[in-house]
Amino acid sequence: MVTTAKTIIISGYYGFHNSGDEAVLKSILTALEEESRQAGITIKPVVLSSDPAWTQKMYGVEAVPRMSLGEVRRAIKNSDGLISGGGSLLQDATSPKSIPYYLAILKLAQWAGKPTFVYAQGMGPVQRKIFYPMIRAVFQRCEYVSVRDEQSAALLSTMKLKRPVVEVVPDPVMGLPLPSGSELHDAATETDENELPVVGISVRYWDKEQRDLTAIADGLKRLAAERRVHLRFLPFHLPDDEQASRMVMDLLGDISGTGSLVSMCDQVTDPQQMLLEVSRCSLMVGMRLHSLIYAASHQVPPLGISYDPKIDHFLSRVGSQPVGTTDALDGQRLANESMRLLDQRSQWIESQGAVIALLKSEARLPAQHIVNYLCRKG
Repeated sequence: MVTTAKTIIISGYYGFHNSGDEAVLKSILTALEEESRQAGITIKPVVLSSDPAWTQKMYGVEAVPRMSLGEVRRAIKNSDGLISGGGSLLQDATSPKSIPYYLAILKLAQWAGKPTFVYAQGMGPVQRKIFYPMIRAVFQRCEYVSVRDEQSAALLSTMKLKRPVVEVVPDPVMGLPLPSGSELHDAATETDENELPVVGISVRYWDKEQRDLTAIADGLKRLAAERRVHLRFLPFHLPDDEQASRMVMDLLGDISGTGSLVSMCDQVTDPQQMLLEVSRCSLMVGMRLHSLIYAASHQVPPLGISYDPKIDHFLSRVGSQPVGTTDALDGQRLANESMRLLDQRSQWIESQGAVIALLKSEARLPAQHIVNYLCRKG
């Protein structure tokens, strides 16, 4: 049987060794591979990356430098279409350069006559209204647009984007599988009495005065004083999150007298290996969005600390809300909520199980639409 081969460019925040964004890429690649196999076609991905050699080695796909205009244009010219996403690409909170860059990549593909697809993007915040007509004009010419929450769809509506459908789908990482050969820790199974419950912790620098990290350390210290736990720090963005983790660990001090343990996961850049780490936790205390998505997708209760509305939006989809924000976080409340979720873990899994299963299934919808489109076009 001869299969049709299609080359697809994938544009996003890739090659920066950020575990969350790399998980998005791995999730998209996995979904495209599975859907194309079922459809009887072959998809050849080409990733626009900040570190093409690393991306090629990590995922076994072709990659080109994302900032090399000549190489990007050649890749687009030789492709059958371009995917933009996922992640929070179109926002101007971290830099005013992000929106023009990602729109320009889409526009290059459209000028070349290639179909373009927006894959589960988290829109905004867009503080500069000058970007509204630019986003609207580019998105209007896309063959398919999907966003990862209702708030993103509402923002596009505010921009007066007029399309038959803007599909709201989960973050792609909800569909990321564990590494081949690994088994999910059964959260409903009682642990050995000598095995400490693992509390995963994902922290990042945000507050300039680092009051948020100080409050997290206070909450974890209170937790360890009440319960024997294994505090396991999981840095998602290297090296910054490692440094933030070490700061919190220093603030914790020596807690060995409580019977609790402290450790840090070292230098993990493979998103599925980090997913495996999270799946082995009993609770996930997270500032990074994808630490919370990793947790929920594998039935680990997420306890989020919000620095951005995207945290609140995701938690609301799994029946939760932030324990606090980077501006206002109480250590005692963090400890209390941690103990509550450790005690009620099975109940949380039972109450959210159906929602999580649905989100995992819906995470594949963008890949299905893109593959179906490519099949129709022959």
